[in-house]
Amino acid sequence: MPHVRPFRFGIITDGAPNREEWITRAREAEDLGYSILLQPDHYTNEFFPLASLMAAADATKTLRIGTLVYNNDLRHPVLLAKEVAALDMLSGGRFELGIGAGWNRPEYDQVGVPFERAGLRIERLEEALQILKQSFSDETVNFTGKHYIVTDLNVTPKPIQRPHPPIVMGGGGKKFLSLAAREANVIGLHIKVNDNGTVDATENIEDTLTEKVGWIREAAGERFSSIELNILISGFALAQSQQEAAEQYIRERKLTDATVEQVLANPYVMLGTTEQMVERIQRWRERLGVSYLVIRAQYMRAFAPVVAQLAGK
Repeated sequence: MPHVRPFRFGIITDGAPNREEWITRAREAEDLGYSILLQPDHYTNEFFPLASLMAAADATKTLRIGTLVYNNDLRHPVLLAKEVAALDMLSGGRFELGIGAGWNRPEYDQVGVPFERAGLRIERLEEALQILKQSFSDETVNFTGKHYIVTDLNVTPKPIQRPHPPIVMGGGGKKFLSLAAREANVIGLHIKVNDNGTVDATENIEDTLTEKVGWIREAAGERFSSIELNILISGFALAQSQQEAAEQYIRERKLTDATVEQVLANPYVMLGTTEQMVERIQRWRERLGVSYLVIRAQYMRAFAPVVAQLAGK
């Protein structure tokens, strides 16, 4: 019988107006049963991850911290390895390294970083992962690739979690998910974003998740059973009527071409009662192996009853 991984839940947030509110948010997440507080990595964020995640770790006892996700194109992998190892060491081994190839073209344009084709960005990330893993090890880093060269470098400090903090990668395309299957400990099942920022509406159905899990299973081989699968919930409403909640969701987002049925089928949107959500999440684990869900911080309290029923089970 296949191993059933316990459920865990995280919140993602890009900052807070002040220190007191940030600390309160982290402590409340811990008290409500969330296992991890996550931050994205964009220039438009209120906070960048390094300082704010360390503050959250200092203010809590067991809450894990992580990025969802660092943009590989914004930092040299050696510098990132030093930041990550320090965060892991100073937090007592509570850090999870989410990293991606970058996807938000306007952000690249704002700071003058070339936004190259997806294949090249993924190729660069693949090299960066090798440097990161070498940096976390006890060996001297020597690497020569197409995009990076590192020579005779002893990278310190070292992380507490060995061989390295959990590596989290999320994506929607086969090439990226296949890389994640070979390199990551946690894989997020996301929609595929095109280079022009558009998303194919056919991505927003559960059948695409089945296909993506298949790609991961094929590329991971024997290590598939050790991989934790994740979904990021971007839309949420606690409601007695799923129909009414879906109609409101369409109105608020001005989705003129969307139907109620399409919204309710979207795996990245969670609408309905606590019981309906619990049933859906349990079905995802049974059907897809998904056991780790992340929800946006503004929904943290409303989603807490779901966490209370499922976390750790």
